[in-house]
This record gives sequence, structure tokens and C-alpha cells, in this order.
Amino acid sequence: MAKQTFLFVSFLMYSIMSFSQTTGDNVTQTIIALEKNALEKWNQGDPDEYLALSADNVTYFDPSIERRLDGLEALKKYYEPVRGLVHVSKYEMLDPQVCASEGMAVLTYNLHSYLDSEVSKWNCTEVYKLEKDGKWKIVHTHWSYIKPELK
Repeated sequence: MAKQTFLFVSFLMYSIMSFSQTTGDNVTQTIIALEKNALEKWNQGDPDEYLALSADNVTYFDPSIERRLDGLEALKKYYEPVRGLVHVSKYEMLDPQVCASEGMAVLTYNLHSYLDSEVSKWNCTEVYKLEKDGKWKIVHTHWSYIKPELK
């Protein structure tokens, strides 16, 4: 019995230690890399990488819509009219931070998108979920303007 208990505790400790390795710098680097890759495609007018990263049940907010979008199909319909129209000359992902726990990660950052000398400034929050197949998927996106103009 003592040997079985020892094996169980050893397995439990290994599992906890393994999880802690996936919730540290590795998860942070992975999530930021996924987001940067999607941003680079978006900046050239291609929303497909964000769509590929989005879960079927994704929810989405941005300042140009009145209500939350629900589901990947709604997001596809929303992105399609801007396909090929976005052309960002450079961008800066400022102060990205990932807070991860078991199977979930929240990425927050500020984005400065440049079109020649003009800059658009954004706040972004992405909630990622680790799927059963080991891939991170976006389950929620929220974009807002930095210091929106008051009217």
C-alpha cells in the first residue's frame, strides 16, 4: 500500500511540475507568437490566421459593433468585407502580458498600428483556451480604442 501511495504522490507531483512548466515562459512565448503571427497577416489584409486561431464558440467585441459577436461563423462574416483592405506599414505590440492557469491564458497588450505617419492606438484582450488537441484557440477577443475621442 505504501508503494502505491508513493507512486500516486510521485505521479501527482510530476503532473503538477509538468503543468507549471507549461504555464510559465513557454505559454507566454507561445501565446505572444500566435498573436504576432495573426497580427502580421491581418496587417496585410488577411484575417485567416485570426479565424484559424478562433474557437467555434468564440465571442468578439470591438468599438465598431453594437453587440457582441457570437461564434466563428459570425466572426467570418464580420471579417470578410475588410479582407484585402487593411494595409499596416508597421505595428508595435506594447507591454504584452500573459496570465495563464490550467488550460486558459489571457493576453493583454496595447497595439500601435501605423499607416505611413498616422497611428491607431488600441487596447486588446484575448482569452485563449488550450484545446484537447493541444492547440491554443481564442475563445474571446475584446478590442477598444486607447483614449477614445469624446464627442
